[in-house]
Amino acid sequence: VKLVESGGGSVQPGGSLRLSCAFSGFSFSNYAMSWYRQAPGKERELVARISSTGGSINYADSVKGRFTISRDNVKNMVYLQMNSLKPEDTAVYYCNTQRPRSTGLYDYWGQGTQVTVSS
Repeated sequence: VKLVESGGGSVQPGGSLRLSCAFSGFSFSNYAMSWYRQAPGKERELVARISSTGGSINYADSVKGRFTISRDNVKNMVYLQMNSLKPEDTAVYYCNTQRPRSTGLYDYWGQGTQVTVSS
């Protein structure tokens, strides 16, 4: 499994960005996908999660109503549309998926993409 994020950048407060995550490997459409973020000096936190079919979606309270997660099971892509961005959204954003192993769930991560919201 390989995850590659893109779409980060610098934007003013109130602006928008669309992050993309390209998946390569097996069984993309059978598993949930998530976006996490990590700000300097803080722990990595879950931003949004989408089920394998897209029928179940969850958001962190801090992004509800502003961010939208989606996926394309034909293109093996997952997206995060971020609107009304705030300075506190500044972080490195990571794409994530999990696979079951004999020892439990294993996390796969991308390399991350930097999002900076500043005037």
